[in-house]
Amino acid sequence: MNRPNLLFVLSDDHAAHAISAYGSRLNSTPAIDRIGREGALLGSVFCTNSICSPSRATILTGTYSHVNGVPGIFAEFDYRVPTFIDALHDSGYATALFGKWHLGESAGARPRSFDEWLVFPGQGEYVDPVMVGPEGERRLAGYATDLVTDLALDWLINRDPERPFALMVHHKAPHRPWIPDERHRDLFPLGSIPEPETFDDDHAALSSSVRSVRMSIADDLTEEDIKEPLPPELEGPEHTAERARWKYQRYMRDYLQCVASIDDGVGRLLEYLDAQGLAEDTIVAYSSDQGFFLGDHGWFDKRLMFEQSLQMPLLLRWPAEIPAGSRWDAIVTNADFAATFLDLCGLDPASALPTSQGRSFRPILRGETPADWPESMYYRYWEHRDPSHHVPAHYGVRTRTNKLIHYYGDGLGVPGSSPERDVEEWELFDLETDPHELRNVIADPAYASVLAELRDELARLQEFYGDRPYEGPQTAHPDWGSDQRGL
Repeated sequence: MNRPNLLFVLSDDHAAHAISAYGSRLNSTPAIDRIGREGALLGSVFCTNSICSPSRATILTGTYSHVNGVPGIFAEFDYRVPTFIDALHDSGYATALFGKWHLGESAGARPRSFDEWLVFPGQGEYVDPVMVGPEGERRLAGYATDLVTDLALDWLINRDPERPFALMVHHKAPHRPWIPDERHRDLFPLGSIPEPETFDDDHAALSSSVRSVRMSIADDLTEEDIKEPLPPELEGPEHTAERARWKYQRYMRDYLQCVASIDDGVGRLLEYLDAQGLAEDTIVAYSSDQGFFLGDHGWFDKRLMFEQSLQMPLLLRWPAEIPAGSRWDAIVTNADFAATFLDLCGLDPASALPTSQGRSFRPILRGETPADWPESMYYRYWEHRDPSHHVPAHYGVRTRTNKLIHYYGDGLGVPGSSPERDVEEWELFDLETDPHELRNVIADPAYASVLAELRDELARLQEFYGDRPYEGPQTAHPDWGSDQRGL
């Protein structure tokens, strides 16, 4: 059989619970759903660091943030770390990237191993965006989501048909500030969007570290986000609940309208594959770089290790191998994507990407979950008390039934830090009895044995991945040489 093509659509901040295939109460995403209906939907996919740039670096390299050099949004991708695109390109694949890159602006951090690429600088703009390619900047007229799809289709039409292709279609949407296109502006009228069950959570049972975050829909969404002034009668602490509901309807209207544009684009790509007879030989993957809070716990944004932020959607279709309608709940992380894509494309991940810390989940897609497949995953968020959201640095472990999170303060144990500014805290959640993560049971004696087991597992995972608690990220693996590929 010829090597399959790969079409990977990656959105930004698209929460799984805003995809109808994942049971969304908010919207319908028929094109994205089609990928899962004709292929597989993975229900337990998690990011290792819930923020845009770090997740994208992990997806490309199969490595954690402390290895690839991208712990936060202002870090530049370490060009010495090899990617799965390097391996595919070296093996003869035609490669292209259109849309969001967000892994640095310098020459060393630009996209590499792509035959053609055109990306947004930084976060990019929704309307008439500037895009950057090998020949410099140019401004394109139109709506960003449509333009990214147009560029991808143009490349497909003009590609070398003798080579298998790996095409990355990476959308800016539905990232803040949630500017919809005109054709979807009548969707989701104000007052029609249901609120999540935890919308009124007062966080009283959570740690003080979490209570201090600035992600409140009521107080941290701005007039620029909402796109209209707050009515004077909703100002003041006595109107917090009413203000939150007023802002929520406008936030979610715009967010969901942006998602509708992505779904349209996915539909256009699937129709092209059908029309050209490419569907059978093309792996189609849809994911987002992390989850997002959609009013859950009264929040927007991500970063925290709570489920809505931690979970990533992942739908995969490849008729040659993946049974239609498959549903799998094995624990997978974005560090596993690179090895899996290589495996599906006929390369041995161990030799093609030896630096990867992930593992191919191709057997899972075949219904053959290995006996030694991990029953836990490790998470670490680095941007301690960033000025915009004030989320504390933390790490943790999630199993099928429990989650342990450590908020370790302002660099405790690092020379020159100021640990008195933060309290070291832990949270423990029983995901079976408390799936909404409303009750921290860290001090409950009934969970003493669970806590001990999770602490041991957390230490094991940190040792396994080579992460050092309280230390900053490495720029590269200490054993790597100085050559460009890190090998």
